[in-house]
Amino acid sequence: MATDVRPDTPATAAPGAALGQRWDERRAWITTYFDRTASAAWATLTSDAPVSGIRKTVREGREQMRRTLASWLPEDLTGARVLDAGCGPGVFAMELAARGAHVVAVDVSPTLVGLAQERAASQPGAERIDWRVGDMLDPAHGAFDYVVAMDSLIHYPAPEIARALSALAARTGHGIVGTFAPGTPLLRFARVVGRLFPQGDRAPAIEPVLEGTLRKRLSADDTMRHWRWARTQRVQRGFYTSEAVHLERHQHRG
Repeated sequence: MATDVRPDTPATAAPGAALGQRWDERRAWITTYFDRTASAAWATLTSDAPVSGIRKTVREGREQMRRTLASWLPEDLTGARVLDAGCGPGVFAMELAARGAHVVAVDVSPTLVGLAQERAASQPGAERIDWRVGDMLDPAHGAFDYVVAMDSLIHYPAPEIARALSALAARTGHGIVGTFAPGTPLLRFARVVGRLFPQGDRAPAIEPVLEGTLRKRLSADDTMRHWRWARTQRVQRGFYTSEAVHLERHQHRG
């Protein structure tokens, strides 16, 4: 199943170079938050430990989202090279490896990557996971058959999400599954309220995005001319709301 996809992005390009300073600044904020402030909470959230009612809905929502995205990928990934972009504690990466994939699992948080490595050590296919700390858009990660970006782009506005997806698509042979935060009134209200807190007390804001806006930006991107917007599905569970998206590369037929 693995394909030799030549990247359209130069290997010498700096991570995030095409997205500019705003991407770099937001990524730095996210790194600090997840590596220092929220790492313990995420370790608990992605375990079997008891959690409060609010976190329970987030856990259930994320699990439903993971199952949704996983169902859009081939059940048998033997020989495929898959990027888990924003792997966090590694739950998705472990499932991909168990299906036979060779996984490059990348996250900006060294703490969460370390936790993922510990948890995966005894899991089936653990030897096929290459854990990395860094920018998920770094061309040095190479080319892939599939990319998974679950809840790793929800902190970016539509222009940055579109450019990130374009950068990933340039090095992907078959499909991309991921999420964005839908532009619902509730999420927009929560974003406004979040701005009322002192900056030092804020978590990285979720950026609500209208599906039509994102689709329009991708359709105008020359790199995406070989791709189609296959499907979307919203997952909403208590305090968790996210929109799943499946992008597919057009397969040329001779």
